[in-house]
Amino acid sequence: MKIIKRSGKETGFDSSKIVDAVAKANREVEESDRLSEAQIGSIAQHITDTCASMERIYNVEEIQDMVENEIMAHKAYEVARKYITYRYKRALVRKSNSTDEQILSLIECDNEEIKQENSNKNPIVNSVQRDYMAGEVSKDITKRFLLPEDIVQAHEEGKIHFHDSDYFAQHMHNCCLVNLEDMLQNGTVISETMIERPKSFSTACNVATQAIAQIASSQYGGQSITLSHLAPFVEVSRQKLRKMVRREFMAAGLPLLEDKVNEVAEMRVKEEIRRGVQMIQYQVITLMTTNGQAPFVTVFMYLDEVEEGRLRDDLALVIKEMLLQRMQGVKNEKGVYITPAFPKLIYVLEEDNIREGSRYWSLTRLAAKCTAKRMVPDYISEKVMKENKQGYCYPCMGCRSFLTVYHDKDNQPKFYGRFNQGVVTLNLVDVACSSEGDRDKFWRIFDERLEVCRRALMLRHERLKGTLSDVAPILWQYGALARLGKGEVIDELLYHGYSTISLGYAGLCECTRYMTGKSHTDPSATPFALKIMEHMNEACRRWKEETDIDFSLYGTPLESTTYKFAKCLQRRFGLIEGVTDKNYITNSYHIHVTEEIDAFSKLTFESQFQKLSPGGAVSYVEVPNLQGNIDAVLTVMQHIYDNIMYGELNTKSDYCQVCGYEGEIKIVSDKHGKLVWECPNCQNRDESKMNVARRTCGYIGTQFWNQGRTQEIQERVMHL
Repeated sequence: MKIIKRSGKETGFDSSKIVDAVAKANREVEESDRLSEAQIGSIAQHITDTCASMERIYNVEEIQDMVENEIMAHKAYEVARKYITYRYKRALVRKSNSTDEQILSLIECDNEEIKQENSNKNPIVNSVQRDYMAGEVSKDITKRFLLPEDIVQAHEEGKIHFHDSDYFAQHMHNCCLVNLEDMLQNGTVISETMIERPKSFSTACNVATQAIAQIASSQYGGQSITLSHLAPFVEVSRQKLRKMVRREFMAAGLPLLEDKVNEVAEMRVKEEIRRGVQMIQYQVITLMTTNGQAPFVTVFMYLDEVEEGRLRDDLALVIKEMLLQRMQGVKNEKGVYITPAFPKLIYVLEEDNIREGSRYWSLTRLAAKCTAKRMVPDYISEKVMKENKQGYCYPCMGCRSFLTVYHDKDNQPKFYGRFNQGVVTLNLVDVACSSEGDRDKFWRIFDERLEVCRRALMLRHERLKGTLSDVAPILWQYGALARLGKGEVIDELLYHGYSTISLGYAGLCECTRYMTGKSHTDPSATPFALKIMEHMNEACRRWKEETDIDFSLYGTPLESTTYKFAKCLQRRFGLIEGVTDKNYITNSYHIHVTEEIDAFSKLTFESQFQKLSPGGAVSYVEVPNLQGNIDAVLTVMQHIYDNIMYGELNTKSDYCQVCGYEGEIKIVSDKHGKLVWECPNCQNRDESKMNVARRTCGYIGTQFWNQGRTQEIQERVMHL
């Protein structure tokens, strides 16, 4: 059995340390107030048994909380007072320089909590360590100087989550939709170098990847580009290649037959598209940004985003090549094709591609094959999105964050070049447990916590106010988000709906279960769950009217925070069956991962909550290997088109580098009770010698998950 020290390092559990600590406090009180040796031994044994019974590793602070409670339970109040005083004094000493141990443990790769913070970051790599080290310092500064004490306390107690506090000290925003069209058509500047309008499709792809890297290093969230902004450069290449072929024909003395010239040129156009798409895929995967990971990029594939005719057909060619190359995958260090995490792909389902016999049906069938093998693309229903978004269809930022509809001064809709200011998430399960099941108390606490979230979000907004465009020229001066002048502030872009700011939420499932005794899928409990959603939306509307800032309700994609919230709930409220008895809580409005339900019922049920989560939401279904049953994939896709705005299919795509096994790498418990990944063929447990790909929060992650998320993945049931 193990514990996690304050530095984040895992070490063996030693009950004698509990005995020694209590005995020390015991010696400092009058003999009549002391505990007996048997009582001290009983305290240590009870805590040992508690830790052994849990499916996660406790940290030192949690164990010390249990020691306090046990001493109090024995009514040794003077001993408890001495023990608490000693803890407080030690905390003051540590607080004088709170980051040293964490940083030192990072350098030695001993900090288990931070190592498992981001499933797409390898914590051994220097650049990742450097980012984490900077993050620890930044978080410390943020907690001690930049945030009010009550906001910090609410965050540390798991009542709310103040996202990306390691970036708060800098004037950085969350995520964006890149205006690649402006950058390519009007030119841009990258690293003080003028980049003019590209003269070919492959050059446009190269410029796009360079811009992606720069943008990723200037913000902390995901970014999205659309292939429709690259598609016009296919025609640029076509005309260039036709001229080239004509010259070659003339030089070879061949007759200048236009059909033959065009045929040869078209072959070269397709090769140019292949090279350009390959450049995007490989550069995005291999680029390392300043935060130690590949850029978090989403690629949007929407046929109806361009006019019908040659341009749309060219876009279809680019989409086809993107799907073919993604389906192939990328080679790992063993030379075996595996599933990469990025770029994420989104394919829009529309009338021209959703039914057999429709014009682009073959493209949709290819997308289905790609999903069956590589888990992407995800799917947006044009029909449902237009119903939810005032008649418009557009991509999300990063994994699920959607902008609100905005019209420019000419009353034209504008989506690209916009961004999200930041996120603060409300733990709905804590609201429920704090109310002790009393409905009136629940709504009162709910409003109090919403006010804490509002204040925290306004701190994010205020942090961005006054930001000079010079801090990130690629964003604010050279077209990615704006064309502001040097020395100009970004303030105008923070108001009037140009950007959004997100109220996140988590644990609707467990919240509803605590308050009603039933799952939110139960018809008698669903209205209560919907009322919670409507209440949060009403708060966002009210805040928007008061501030002219676009607050929007966001279904938070918890990754490491799902574990943090679960630990905080267990510490505050103990183990409550169906509510706090897991090492994770459920993302946003999702049905619990252990609940048996078929794929079609799940998507249909969740669609009503997705509509009430306008700032971002995605629903998924767990499916087996469907590479031999593409019709089943297509059936789910058609159900998405008819019923829900944004959906995805989760399958498995793993590889063991030790024995070459390709299949599902399993999650097992080691001798200490820790969940680890194990190859079922050779029992390899070395994470550095395997490639595991799982959908975690709307995007694909790898094997660097914390214990809470790993348990959640292990317990998922199939929906198909």
